[in-house]
Amino acid sequence: MSFISSTLLLILIVGLAYIIARHSSSRRVLYPPGPQGWPIIGNLLNIPRFKPWERYLEWSKQYGPIIYMNVLGKHIVVLNTAKAVSDLFEIRSAIYSDRTRFIMVSLLDLEWNMILMRYGNSWRQHRRMIHTYFNDEIIKDYQPIQQKKARQLVSLLVQRPDRFLEHTRFVLGASILEVIYGTSIDDPNHPFLEYAESAAQAGIEAFLPGSLLVEFFHFLRYMPSWFPGADFKNRLPKWYADTRGLHNFTFEEAKSNYEMSKNVSAVVYVGKTQYINITSISSLHGSYIEAGADTTFFTLKTFYAAMVLHPDVQKRAQEELARVVGPERLPEFADREHLPYVCALVKECLRWITIVPLGVAHATSEDNVYDGYFIPKGTIVMANQWAILHNPDEYPDPGTFEPERFLKDNAINEAVRDPITVTTGFGRRICPGRHFAESSIFIIIASILHSFDISAPLDKYGVPMYPDLKLSTGLVVHVEDVKCTFKARSQYISEQVVFIHDGDTM
Repeated sequence: MSFISSTLLLILIVGLAYIIARHSSSRRVLYPPGPQGWPIIGNLLNIPRFKPWERYLEWSKQYGPIIYMNVLGKHIVVLNTAKAVSDLFEIRSAIYSDRTRFIMVSLLDLEWNMILMRYGNSWRQHRRMIHTYFNDEIIKDYQPIQQKKARQLVSLLVQRPDRFLEHTRFVLGASILEVIYGTSIDDPNHPFLEYAESAAQAGIEAFLPGSLLVEFFHFLRYMPSWFPGADFKNRLPKWYADTRGLHNFTFEEAKSNYEMSKNVSAVVYVGKTQYINITSISSLHGSYIEAGADTTFFTLKTFYAAMVLHPDVQKRAQEELARVVGPERLPEFADREHLPYVCALVKECLRWITIVPLGVAHATSEDNVYDGYFIPKGTIVMANQWAILHNPDEYPDPGTFEPERFLKDNAINEAVRDPITVTTGFGRRICPGRHFAESSIFIIIASILHSFDISAPLDKYGVPMYPDLKLSTGLVVHVEDVKCTFKARSQYISEQVVFIHDGDTM
């Protein structure tokens, strides 16, 4: 027997012995209920590969709100109710705020990413820094940029409505770039935008818990790509290049602005005046860019699909906009409090198709007992955001797109759970840029609805082609195929056919 074969056999024997020991000891404690597993491999064969959030929701009807699985010695818990999530991620946040030690984080050299960073002093430092320039008050200073970019999107849609998805992604990325660096761009092929998109896609493919066997069989990281279970290595070089490209770009941009005092934006200004380490600045920027631009873009894809499928909703929102804004201008943030239906529409876009249905998994930093059940240290704990936002007790007929569910007496009903409190994480891991993202979605949706009628394109026989709402599956979920037509609603809009540059109004 060769040395390599002997070594591999030894690794397998030691690994199996460890798993058997863990499996044997697990019988002496009471874990939360869940599907019956097999000896040694546990629930490896039970982990759903397609729309796991829906399967976990179905399981919760049988096993209760907390589902437990053991996969090759790894403990996994899925929380399917808002109460369970609040009890653990918020009330017990001190021990439920860690991240699991993903092998992929090490392989892709992503320890700098605040979203994936282990809970501790370094994470707390980064959190304080980003809160400084994305808190509820500071983000109001960014509204002029967000409003300008929304109007630029309107202008682009007048010129080339068939490229609406490309325009939308460009405007969102350009908005974040200008807020962070004070750099205004008009090039959809700007390297920043390309890096951000490719890095986000790499993250989507690489970080769904249970999607890669290397997370359970660590020895696979040393195996050649042809070895069973090690095929991820064929994609690893591209994932690495994409994620490092974004980090390196943000580092160089932040360093350049720091050294040359190009601190036009509040973000770079804070970094400059507080003498924050330039590596930390670029790491924060890269984390926020990668997470924020893509999820906001996918929410707007939901909006486009919903407007095609629900013209009655579109019409009611446009009537409200016409009444409040009038025909001679576009919506502004000052109109927001007078546009309850548009605000409700934004909330329903966030709820209807939950973009990150299982969130980003937390991990326990200590052993814990909840509701009589033992949850060991190091357990992967996921919040089933899809289940929470599709709970019929809180959202009747949850599969229906219905903004009215958030209204009462023509105002936002505060008694109905706001989806933004679910979709942006929980406890100490809540997304610090959540209000910035929601503001971007609001001003873009309001501007588009006030400017255009959105409808399904026609085939060669004149029959409308409605989207079938086929969803992607992975860490991030979105409508895969959206096609729309945009028709300007007034002469005022149709005449706006030039790009809007800094200082221009519309």
